[in-house]
Amino acid sequence: MDKKNGNKPDTKEHPVRKGLIASYISGILDSTQGESCATIIRLFLPEFVGALLLYCGPNLIENYFIGQLKSTPTFATLAATSSLIHTLTKMAEGFAVGTLILAGQFNGKADYKEAGRSVRDAFWVTSFLGLVVASVLYFGAYWIYYWFGVPTEIIGLGVPYLRLRAIGILFMFVYLALVGFIKGIKNTRVPMQIFIMGAFILIALEYLLIFGNFGFPRMGLQGSALAAVIQYGFMTVAAVSYILFYPGNRKYAVDLFSVFRSRTHMFELVKLSWPVIIDKTTLSLAYIWLVAMIAHMGSPIIATFGVIKDMERIALTPAIAFAAIITFLVSNDLGKKNWEGIKSNIKKTVFLASFCVMVILVIFSFMPEVIIGLFDKKGDFTMYAVRAFPILALLSFFDVLQVVLSGALRGAANVKTVMMVRLIVCGGIFAPLSYALTFLPISDPVVKFIIIYGSFYVCNGIMSIIYINRFRSNEWKKNLI
Repeated sequence: MDKKNGNKPDTKEHPVRKGLIASYISGILDSTQGESCATIIRLFLPEFVGALLLYCGPNLIENYFIGQLKSTPTFATLAATSSLIHTLTKMAEGFAVGTLILAGQFNGKADYKEAGRSVRDAFWVTSFLGLVVASVLYFGAYWIYYWFGVPTEIIGLGVPYLRLRAIGILFMFVYLALVGFIKGIKNTRVPMQIFIMGAFILIALEYLLIFGNFGFPRMGLQGSALAAVIQYGFMTVAAVSYILFYPGNRKYAVDLFSVFRSRTHMFELVKLSWPVIIDKTTLSLAYIWLVAMIAHMGSPIIATFGVIKDMERIALTPAIAFAAIITFLVSNDLGKKNWEGIKSNIKKTVFLASFCVMVILVIFSFMPEVIIGLFDKKGDFTMYAVRAFPILALLSFFDVLQVVLSGALRGAANVKTVMMVRLIVCGGIFAPLSYALTFLPISDPVVKFIIIYGSFYVCNGIMSIIYINRFRSNEWKKNLI
């Protein structure tokens, strides 16, 4: 009874919080909140096709070409090094995002000359950082592989490969910063065109230089490295040419090669870039750590890691594309404070991403020998990978969840939350856990590999639980209301 209202009962309804599963299902089925699944799929398809063709395609073709050399140590060398290259790419992308934000701010205010100065400063900063990174790779190549703990034969193959790739890394840092500026002035078409041309050059040169076709020298793994150097060299020159010589860019008065006199843009670029760099590189550093944890098991297991990682990367491409879409959808609903719409969109996106990834993984699971055999012509590691793939594929759904939820949190301006969760879980849980697992007295290398690799996905599950709890506690709204 309510004493203030006499003896009348309080008929005001209090919302009852649903359980996690019930809330998830109702959010998927709710057609009154958020976007429809059809709309999300329509937004997703171009993003998915672009990611598949532009990023997965060239990487898969390179792995296929190296697989045709019928050398397990060579394929294992590529697998071990690709995780390092991927991490450095993510680092460079962080500076590209910082350049994009800085140039975009000035461009939006029609302060075109300041936008031009921002790309000049970004050019010099990334040139310096790229040179430092390239020098570390070139002069420290042996010690990098030594730290990995890989067999001697991989060190012998990897050192000259990494030294040559180091030159391409220098070009990559500069190129991505220039692309950040181009996107910041609202031009996404030119970066796409440059990348497509660069991808075609890469594939063509790899075909010529790896195998020695049409009179070119047969360089094997070194041919792949040289092709990457030429690719990024071409794309850097193309980006510089567009920025300097396209008539529509004259208003920016870009003078790339003049020495900057003010450190304001430099400090601002670093300030904008460092959270993105930490966020982007944390998970990729986990893959480098994984290589170090399994390296003592020999070339076949390292090659197994490489082929499974690439198969899962293809399967997870839909999740990455959906993560980009949910970031966009959440950010667009923030201004309206459409909390229920945001939550409904997240649930629908998680469902759609999980379904798409599951379909690809099921297809792979029906014919793993065929797919893995494309990269293992000698059959040295196919049976290892066939045994490990189904279990790791099942665990990879934790990765789907954390990828989509982290994208949603970024869209909700919770960028630092994602960064801190990844740092704490990967550094504080995954690294010591995986290291401890290497001491398990397990004689079967495949079982031990699954346990060590699986610990990475368990930690993805922990991150997912933290993200879910943040959304359910409404903590994610605090900085917005």
